[in-house]
Amino acid sequence: MQTTFSIQTRGPGLYEFTADVARFVSGQGDGLLTLLIRHTSASLLIQENADPEVQVDLQNYFHRLVPPTNDPSMAYLTHTYEGPDDMPGHIKAAMLPVSLSIPVQSGHMMLGTWQGIYVFEHRNAPHRREIAAHFSG
Repeated sequence: MQTTFSIQTRGPGLYEFTADVARFVSGQGDGLLTLLIRHTSASLLIQENADPEVQVDLQNYFHRLVPPTNDPSMAYLTHTYEGPDDMPGHIKAAMLPVSLSIPVQSGHMMLGTWQGIYVFEHRNAPHRREIAAHFSG
């Protein structure tokens, strides 16, 4: 069984879509769910969904780790014609997962109590991100 999730982002940050995925696997029995983001400047994460400060801290950490190309520390980069956030977005997507595998038992994802599924948007402009989902039981 397959579907595609479409997540509208509004710039850098984490966008939770756990509830959408839970509806997709609901009633499906036991199996494995695979998610793949179909973009090269955004990532997928399983991360804490209880305290929004975690998401803010992650965003700030990765921005500090990989600043925009107009930061002097990034002067060595050559792929700059798509804007100062583009190549850093590719670097972050290379560092973070772009696919996830989640066990499903009796139609429920086996996530921990405080875990949620997120698109981690690395670009400044809004984007519509597509996530391909495959459930095999």
